[in-house]
Amino acid sequence: MNNEEQNQSKAHTKITIGLVSSWGLGVLVAINGVILLFSQFLTGILMLLLAAVLLPPVNKFVADKLHFSISGGLKFVVVIILFGVIGATMSANSTPISNTSTVPNAEPVNKAEAEDMSVPKEYKSALNKAASYASTMHMSKRGVYDQLVSEYGEKFSAEAAQYAIDNVKADWNANALAKAKNYQNTMNMSPAAIQDQLISEYGEKFTQTEADYAIQHLND
Repeated sequence: MNNEEQNQSKAHTKITIGLVSSWGLGVLVAINGVILLFSQFLTGILMLLLAAVLLPPVNKFVADKLHFSISGGLKFVVVIILFGVIGATMSANSTPISNTSTVPNAEPVNKAEAEDMSVPKEYKSALNKAASYASTMHMSKRGVYDQLVSEYGEKFSAEAAQYAIDNVKADWNANALAKAKNYQNTMNMSPAAIQDQLISEYGEKFTQTEADYAIQHLND
């Protein structure tokens, strides 16, 4: 083989699977590196460095200008290391914020709210009715309960009615006094008659203590 034929042989690059893989992977990594420069700068730089190791033109430029080349085995090790570092930086960048961080406008559900969520709808409705009867009609505790469970009234279950009575906010003494004043002003009843009406099973059903309070403050 003469010198001219030898030079032509050297001019032709041998195409191998490794060469094609280096080009394909190198170009892909380089594109992703450029994209990541705008969001994850360090990862982008590392990917561009990896692309430089993979791309044959860069390898040739380094060999020609710097007289330095990386053997196939060493290049494989460098590529593996760079992939590992890139994976670590990407994982670090995507790590979610710790649950201990403060979230603006987030309020923990307190115990009362948690308990309220477990209360049946019927119980809540009974409680609303009880509050209405106590505040607008000045009924006694026993009177409210009987109205809630009555077949001719609200027809709530005994459990729902008891929940309402246990949780309603009402001043039963004040209700007894309001009823007493109403009997006095509209029916001109005597204090003794008013007291009987307040505690009567067929009347207001207040307790004796509540009725006594109402009579004591009847003329206040």
